[in-house]
Amino acid sequence: MSSVNGKVVLITGAARGIGAETARALARKGAKLVLTDLDAEPLAALGAELGDGVAVTAVCDVCDLPSMEAAVAAGIERFGGIDIVLANAGIASYGSVMAVDPATFKRVIDINITGVFHTVRAALPSVVERRGYVLVVSSLAAYAPAPGLAAYNASKAGVEHFANALRLELAHRGVVVGSAHMSWIDTPLVQDAKKDLTAFDKMVASLPGPLSRTTSVDRCVEAFVAGIEGRKRRVNVPGWVGVMGWIKRLATTPVGERETLKQVPTLLPLMDQEVAALGRSTSARNTAMDQTEAAVRS
Repeated sequence: MSSVNGKVVLITGAARGIGAETARALARKGAKLVLTDLDAEPLAALGAELGDGVAVTAVCDVCDLPSMEAAVAAGIERFGGIDIVLANAGIASYGSVMAVDPATFKRVIDINITGVFHTVRAALPSVVERRGYVLVVSSLAAYAPAPGLAAYNASKAGVEHFANALRLELAHRGVVVGSAHMSWIDTPLVQDAKKDLTAFDKMVASLPGPLSRTTSVDRCVEAFVAGIEGRKRRVNVPGWVGVMGWIKRLATTPVGERETLKQVPTLLPLMDQEVAALGRSTSARNTAMDQTEAAVRS
């Protein structure tokens, strides 16, 4: 019997991609689910697919702590508590530091860092009571930065260290904290970037060795579920990403930066040109979600 059987898992960013597929995988193993996202339609469809006895859904913005607290309260009311948190919600922005839209840069930081804090803060009393597990979704970007993605790089490095600090705070209370670090995964985030920007596609293709490869969502979900069941400190997808964690200081030395620096003079201006033509510094989906949230708050 799976170690998550009967456990209650809070997942943010649950409407699509890794969040949705992890929810399905955990449901098959007997978990109960509290699912949140801003994207109401696919979230409702996922909740209907899983059924009321398995999942409760809440449309909310991780940047709004009261909304996250309400979602957690609904989950506790339905299932009795929260055992596991998967802080998965995240977005990215496009463009160099000189060209990126400042409001979009701030939104990335708000969702990817403050949103993780709100997610954990809202669920923590119940997780502590149940001596549970928290998995914060970081990225390979916490180990090795990429030009044109400064907000994403900074946010993922930030939440890795947030997880490290949280681990120290909660160890004596029986709560285990992990961070997940993935290379390129075939999610809507990566798909949208490739669709919007030829520069992004070229940048990924120019990376050496396994850094240029995109991993399937299914493989990522397998690693996430294994990490949750094993209460792991690090979840690396694919496994070689763990090596980058050990040698991450090398990535920001002249040797580690050499290959990337060859591409920057060509690809970064192309990215900025394409971002200007798009008229936005993030995906169309993220822009639509921001507009939806602004309408809700007004």
